[in-house]
Amino acid sequence: MAEDLASAREKRIAALIAALKDRVLVLDGAMGTMIQRHKLDEAGYRGARFAAHPKDVKGNNDLLILTQPQIILDIHRAYLDAGADIIETNTFSSTSIAQADYGMEPLVYELNFEGARLARQACDEYTAKTPNKPRFVAGSIGPTNRTASISPDVADPGFRNVTFDELVKAFREQVDGLVKGGADLILAETIIDTLNAKACMFAIDEYFEDTGIHLPVMISGTIVDQSGRILSGQTPEAFWNSLRHVKPLSIGLNCALGAAQLRPYVAELSRIADVMVSAYPNAGLPNAFGEYDEEPHTTAGHVGGWAKDGLVNIVGGCCGTTPDHIRAICESVQGVTPRKPAQLPVAMRLSGLEPFQLAS
Repeated sequence: MAEDLASAREKRIAALIAALKDRVLVLDGAMGTMIQRHKLDEAGYRGARFAAHPKDVKGNNDLLILTQPQIILDIHRAYLDAGADIIETNTFSSTSIAQADYGMEPLVYELNFEGARLARQACDEYTAKTPNKPRFVAGSIGPTNRTASISPDVADPGFRNVTFDELVKAFREQVDGLVKGGADLILAETIIDTLNAKACMFAIDEYFEDTGIHLPVMISGTIVDQSGRILSGQTPEAFWNSLRHVKPLSIGLNCALGAAQLRPYVAELSRIADVMVSAYPNAGLPNAFGEYDEEPHTTAGHVGGWAKDGLVNIVGGCCGTTPDHIRAICESVQGVTPRKPAQLPVAMRLSGLEPFQLAS
């Protein structure tokens, strides 16, 4: 049985690599936006299993994998109906570090395993319907709610509330559940601190080495504002220089900005990355109420422009996007030739907050 599962995963990974050479692939859209439509109260999040849990859990969207699995499965199916090639697991906050806010650290492995299993179920259903268009599961890993290189205390710049080793342990536990639950690739996304991302990559590499299982890895950072930097201060090129040794399947950007604002930073990565480039923006910038108003055709117009200009290989949507946005994005990139990875001369490329290249 284990050999059959491994063989099936190898075939899916081969199909993913082949598809990336053939066309621009589409990720799904926002999970949180779709969950909010259900207007679940505290009892809705708890379900019967956690009715007596001592802490409030409303807002713990990952917990719905266990208490409202049909809702999560239906959201996955809605994005697949819209044309998505890659479905992200609902596990953005499924680390012991993030789940500590809810007193649910013991659930981490189960959350990731079941989250991957639900996404796998949905993808397999749709692949069976259209075998010529296989669907893939991306195991979603968020940055956690702590930063390894930034102090949470403005009065004590040297203070840290998490260590590198603690992050590695938490990420490894998450990866184990995602892989065993059926993920085809690992997606470290919404990265705001490169040191957190390095801990995540270390955990993934360690897991792959120990188990002999090797999955493609996607890396996606977040430019937090018009300064053009992630929260820990790096420019996109410096961010890439810090992580290119991992040899990921793709490097990219998501969240924080709408497509119009994100384009120059996507273009920067496209110019320098010798791997695939991904980008999945928010549905514009939030309004005064924190809601997203950008219509699907507007988001798709921008994203389709990226594809036509040869900037991207994988696109999708982040906060505020819906199946309608993904459907429009699918239409906008249909038939577009995918970007070819950059071919740059060999050089020593380093990074602090800014990139550095040693002249030859």
